Amino acid sequence: MVTLIHTLADHSNDVNYCAFSSSCLATCSLDKTIRVYSLNNFTELPYSPLKGHTYAVHCCCFSPSGHVLASCSTDGTTMVWDTRDGRMLAVLEQPSGSPVRVCRFSPESTYLVSGAADGSVVLWNMQSLKLYRLGNVKDGSLVACAFSPNGNFFVTGSSCGDLTIWDDKMRCLYNEKAHDLGVTCCDISSQLISDGEHGFRYFQMASCGQDNQIKLWLILFADFLGVELKYKCTLNGHSAPVLACAFSYDGQMLVSGSVDKCVIIYETSTGNTLHTLSQHTRYVTTCAFAPCSPLLATGSMDKTVNIWQFDLKQLCAGNTVENESKVAVEDWSEDDVSAWLCAQDLADFVGLFKMNNIDGKELLNLTKESLTNELKIDGYSYEKEAMENWISNKRQSSPMTNLPLHSLMLTPNRTLKMAISRWLETQQKYS
Repeated sequence: MVTLIHTLADHSNDVNYCAFSSSCLATCSLDKTIRVYSLNNFTELPYSPLKGHTYAVHCCCFSPSGHVLASCSTDGTTMVWDTRDGRMLAVLEQPSGSPVRVCRFSPESTYLVSGAADGSVVLWNMQSLKLYRLGNVKDGSLVACAFSPNGNFFVTGSSCGDLTIWDDKMRCLYNEKAHDLGVTCCDISSQLISDGEHGFRYFQMASCGQDNQIKLWLILFADFLGVELKYKCTLNGHSAPVLACAFSYDGQMLVSGSVDKCVIIYETSTGNTLHTLSQHTRYVTTCAFAPCSPLLATGSMDKTVNIWQFDLKQLCAGNTVENESKVAVEDWSEDDVSAWLCAQDLADFVGLFKMNNIDGKELLNLTKESLTNELKIDGYSYEKEAMENWISNKRQSSPMTNLPLHSLMLTPNRTLKMAISRWLETQQKYS
């Protein structure tokens, strides 16, 4: 069951986008503002609304940590804000001055992508807040963008209907005509799909467009095979152009919003329709799942944002330790582990655990001792001995991405250790 629990009606014009962090919801509008709400009671934070753009704000997104918010506008800029006090940290001007339609942070917060109406796409270095790479799509406006969970690549969608895959050096790897009348949105799931025949693991992507359709795709990204984009299926249900789509944090659901004023929630694995929500009175322009709570936000040209809550039992069985014995935990899938991490306020580790294929059995095997030699060198975690052997063989590229290492210094992954320590304490409490 999905229940409407709150309606936000503070914007004075169309709502263009909404985005969650673990503790906040941000919305932006044609009224030139960004509003930030607490998820505790859906009240605006003291510094909200954020003002600085001189024209409509098209998109907003949180950094993975939630400490930084980016917004982009018709005024040709992408603004970076500190979510703790509302300070403007930077104004990033699109080199062409073209209206900026979309912005996205990379999973490690290393980069921020901004895409514009003239087809230009910029990769900004978030440490220096300077332009790092600049590219262009072949035709049309750049209106959609999504990063892979591991940050190795990102996908852009254009108004001419193309999906383009780029690596983190802004090299164009693949281009596909996806929607005849133009792409409107795309998203990549954190859930990897296994190919039983060849043993490959695919990233799952959704795209939607002016053709009334939502398409699911599988992306294979491998050094030895290059990039492969495989069409999976089409989800029907909307009677008008689909303006937004987004995966739930565990990848089990997909939500879409349309010109037909409806929101449809699908089961990703089967494509079945789970819920149809029809409370908005004008076009639904945006939709987003919360990462750490059973919430969904939908925004519309009716100037409102609706907050929906899922039945916890329906959303995820087995996401609390209280009702699970150790035997049951052993049977947890990778998705169950991801849901448990979210329930324990450890959502930042979902991508890391998925990349390392941590299911229930692996989770129980993790100990403080086994993490003593866990290290980071390129944003990924490795065992100390394995990494030292890698470097001693004069290899100066990342084992995960094959990209050159900027430094050969190994640093302890204390954040991961802390997360596992919390897990062990919880296990002991309920065992």
